[in-house]
Amino acid sequence: MDRRNFIRLAVSGSALGIIAPQLVLANSSKMAGGLYYTKDAPGRWGKKVLGHLPNIEVSKGGGSTSLQIITPHEMKGYEHYIVKHMILDSDFKFIAEKLFDPIADKLPLSNFDLGNYQGTVNVLSVCNKHDTWLNIAEI
Repeated sequence: MDRRNFIRLAVSGSALGIIAPQLVLANSSKMAGGLYYTKDAPGRWGKKVLGHLPNIEVSKGGGSTSLQIITPHEMKGYEHYIVKHMILDSDFKFIAEKLFDPIADKLPLSNFDLGNYQGTVNVLSVCNKHDTWLNIAEI
């Protein structure tokens, strides 16, 4: 390779190294949903939707909002269980989570007090074998 082509290639590579990460980061909020399975997009776990999708019950009262989340999944000790429930806001920023003890917890059930939060909540249920499942609720 001659000197001119080497310089062109080096400049092109440098420019791409500056521009490409900015393009990826600009779309990072759109990428977040692609990391989870949903009722409409269960991926390879199509037959696992009913036992893995978190069910969300919203209750309002006294100026406060509460969420009850249940994943209808058996807890078979460390062999197969729901690891945790997690709540994220509309921008996929962390709000709260509950970790489960697969020996002590007989049902993956969690309760959260969200105070006066309003908007979309993204609720995740994480299974140790069948990945992470997303359900959405409006508050």
